[in-house]
Amino acid sequence: MGNSRVTLRRVAEIAGVSPATVSRVSRGTTPVSPEVRDRVLRVIEEHGYKPSHFGRALAERRHGALGLVFPGLSGPYFSELIQGFEAEALETGDSVLVLASHSRADTDATVLDLADRVDGMAIHGGTVSTDTIGKVAQQIRVVVMASEAGPAQASVSAANDTVKDLTRHLLVDHGYRRLAFVGMPDGSPDVTARWQAFLAAHKSARRKPPAEPIRVGLQQSDGAIAAEQLLDRDDRPDAVVCANDETALGLLLSALGRGLRVPQDVAITGFDDMPMAALVRPALTTIRQPIRELAATTARLLADPLDQPAGDIVLPTELVLRSSCGCGGVP
Repeated sequence: MGNSRVTLRRVAEIAGVSPATVSRVSRGTTPVSPEVRDRVLRVIEEHGYKPSHFGRALAERRHGALGLVFPGLSGPYFSELIQGFEAEALETGDSVLVLASHSRADTDATVLDLADRVDGMAIHGGTVSTDTIGKVAQQIRVVVMASEAGPAQASVSAANDTVKDLTRHLLVDHGYRRLAFVGMPDGSPDVTARWQAFLAAHKSARRKPPAEPIRVGLQQSDGAIAAEQLLDRDDRPDAVVCANDETALGLLLSALGRGLRVPQDVAITGFDDMPMAALVRPALTTIRQPIRELAATTARLLADPLDQPAGDIVLPTELVLRSSCGCGGVP
């Protein structure tokens, strides 16, 4: 006999799935295996469950919201992350509360306050302290993006070791001898991993790397700042590996503005494969990472924890060769 007071969580328990899966089946918004769908629908029919987002949130003491914590919001990288995360959250009827720290001193306290208003939280690596992540993870589910999980329940990141392949390509295939790395490893797990891969490539190729990276931020304007340190000196590098595309584009435009030829005078590469990377001339050699998939996977882990594995999930990246590194015949 049907029970109008049956909750979504009770349906999930009987069907042996997560509450998010019940929501997806009842809404018909996301593909679910036929066996799982039939099992959930059978339980829904037998118990007379009537979906209600507001009622479900109250019955389960849920907020119907997920938190998304970034160091900042400017630039195409974070725009892609937000779009990927929100699109996935929409599938389960969750709203998204976005917090940009902008290096504020009270970021940790603000994140702890946000934890009281959401059911799960995605935190971008390097945004808050490990201690704060641990405290939040004791209250709600936490997934770290672009870093290792640490005290969080899971993490999702893109493989940064492809930078080793890129660097070897510059050293071995093109024969460049004076390479520079542009990016600030301090506080950014991604940039740290890319710097380490850059160094590893030098070691494997038996070449001496630069002692230090050019420590600038990750915006296009920071690429222009790096250009002042690299391109105006007599011993300028003949190839530059940038920590992301935005920095690389700023450096490339600055090089062209100085009358330098890319790649004949200096080769320039990036990381991300933003749309603009293929549109500039010369087109930018870079590493493609699945930014929207990274964000969507993170949202799924938060919304559907019983159906997803915990631990560190690393998504593959791909070397994209174009003309800014000297690959002939590539636009």
